[in-house]
Amino acid sequence: MRTFVDDIAAHAALDPGRIAVATPAGELTYGELVARIEALAAALRARGARPETVCAVAVERGVDSVVAPAAVVRSGAAFLSLDPQQPPARLAALVRSGGADMLLTTSALAGGLDLPIPGTPVLLDRPGSPDGQEPWGGGPPDGRALAYVSHTSGSTGEPSAVLVEHAGLDSYLRFVAREYGLGPDTVALQVAPLGYDASLRDTFAPLLAGGRLVVVPRSALLRPEEFGAAVREHAVSALLSVTPSFLAFLAGQPDGERLLDGVRVVVSSGESLRPFLTAGGRSLVPGALVNQYGPTECTMTSTRYAVPAEPDVLTDVVGTPIDGVVVRLLDSGLSPVPDGSVGEVCIGGVGVARGYRGRPARTAECFVPDPLGPPGARMYRTGDLAAMGPHGLEYLGRRDRQVKIRGYRVDPAEVEGALLAHPGVTGAVVTSDTDAQGRVFLVAHLTGELAEVKDAALRAHLGRSLPPHLMPRRFARLAELPTTRGGKADRRALSQTGGRP
Repeated sequence: MRTFVDDIAAHAALDPGRIAVATPAGELTYGELVARIEALAAALRARGARPETVCAVAVERGVDSVVAPAAVVRSGAAFLSLDPQQPPARLAALVRSGGADMLLTTSALAGGLDLPIPGTPVLLDRPGSPDGQEPWGGGPPDGRALAYVSHTSGSTGEPSAVLVEHAGLDSYLRFVAREYGLGPDTVALQVAPLGYDASLRDTFAPLLAGGRLVVVPRSALLRPEEFGAAVREHAVSALLSVTPSFLAFLAGQPDGERLLDGVRVVVSSGESLRPFLTAGGRSLVPGALVNQYGPTECTMTSTRYAVPAEPDVLTDVVGTPIDGVVVRLLDSGLSPVPDGSVGEVCIGGVGVARGYRGRPARTAECFVPDPLGPPGARMYRTGDLAAMGPHGLEYLGRRDRQVKIRGYRVDPAEVEGALLAHPGVTGAVVTSDTDAQGRVFLVAHLTGELAEVKDAALRAHLGRSLPPHLMPRRFARLAELPTTRGGKADRRALSQTGGRP
């Protein structure tokens, strides 16, 4: 099948001098970008990259973060994107669960990465020459071939690796380009963090459409004056991967209305947009504002909703299915619920992932036959609850403990497991709370010998294995954890206290 890299290469063939990527260090044309992709792909094939090979990519934000995953796809292999700024223990867990066979990084980073990956790394800045192996002679990848490995928070203490195939990825990226009118005149600012699947959307959808991608340091995005300067300097017209929390951050700035001047489309996803809209945030976005919904297990996005200038803030509307996707509201027996009733969101169609690597029981539980689809069709049980309204799906929450924090799906059990590894902690229950701005955060309720253990020490302990979005904002020390009549931790009682004595 034709991949998104083929689309990028077609633009290079037609207009090799067009600017593809702009960074503070300079610009890269489409011809230069594709030449780098092809050279690196040849080096990867010479080192043994093949279909179903998982290549971990650990690079800094910049041109390398564009070239590397594209080269892995061009080689026929699948990529697992890593953010080298995450804790070493976390990176090692991602590599283990993702089954990485190779490592692609730079010489500057290689010495500091201690990852359980066999063989020597392939270095972007020193890819080397073929070592005598015959180049892979295969043709274009099949739609069922593995494209990339992403991760979700897991209750077992280890992140869960999701296997996403080419049919889902390429269909979705082309949908984004088509639906939001991306083309050669598009200038998109890369906003999503590395290692997060949304970064694939705001990196590669503009490029497969022939547009220009602007990449600035992550720190610049978090400084309003530098963010606004980047938007103005490059005439940015599209923001394809922003969270409601990021939009609320912009809205809170004194000149928030000016920061998005000239931006034609803003695509938000990852958490509820409703608090931002309730606070009057729609007026911050002068162009189109789209609310997207979908789990990692369904290739990032399954539904979208074009938010009107005067939105209804009483419901959390996530809209209608994207091209090639089917959304059903089903009861516990997987039968359709009556119109207007609440049901579990179950998603079928082209975006459904292969499953979880190395977890057949969980895969069988969550990826099930579609009782309403054609023979062999599968669907993903999201665990989300929703009802069908006049404008499409209305999101109503979860049937389990998972929450969304800054666009990341979080299972509090993963944090509990890390806390229990601290020698002073004898009991741990993590709940979620919401602040006055509508932002969700975690509260850790702890028992144990903790009188002399400061919050900073607990954060340092967690920071050795967890990324920042899994860090509790508040730590509550208790003599004992309240329990239900059945002897289980009473999470409802803890949630009502919010961690306050």
